[in-house]
Amino acid sequence: MLVIHSQSPEGTLSIGRALGQVLAPGDFVNLNGTLGAGKTLLVKGIAEGQGVDGAQVTSPTFSLINEYHGENILYHFDLYRLDRGEELEDIGYEEYFFGSGICLVEWGDEFRSYLPEERLDVRFEPLGQSERKITIQGWGPRGANLERALGEALPCTYLE
Repeated sequence: MLVIHSQSPEGTLSIGRALGQVLAPGDFVNLNGTLGAGKTLLVKGIAEGQGVDGAQVTSPTFSLINEYHGENILYHFDLYRLDRGEELEDIGYEEYFFGSGICLVEWGDEFRSYLPEERLDVRFEPLGQSERKITIQGWGPRGANLERALGEALPCTYLE
């Protein structure tokens, strides 16, 4: 497990950029934390790391999914407003979750049984107005490789 302390929104963006540079087609990132914890900000950094203008990145709370085109296709989901797994099935989630793009899902823990086994879980814990504890755990061989690559890219990290 990788634990990163972000001291500011810019720090969270930098972590996202580093993560964006190691993600590849087919990768899945599950983002969780309270409202306003920094999930969408991290996605903005990931998008920038993939060559997308960060100004294009907005929370898909009301649209459910946003798509960004950079080095790879990014699918950005926000599941906050969903109540039932059937709603995921209605939008054909499998095409995205198990497809060839990079899938970034906010509030994925609410639908854990639908998530791929190979993934990266990212949890945000606010420690103050701007400071965040970001815990990253890889699942499966690909998730473990992503966790390791991110740990090598960010010297401010440590294993817990």
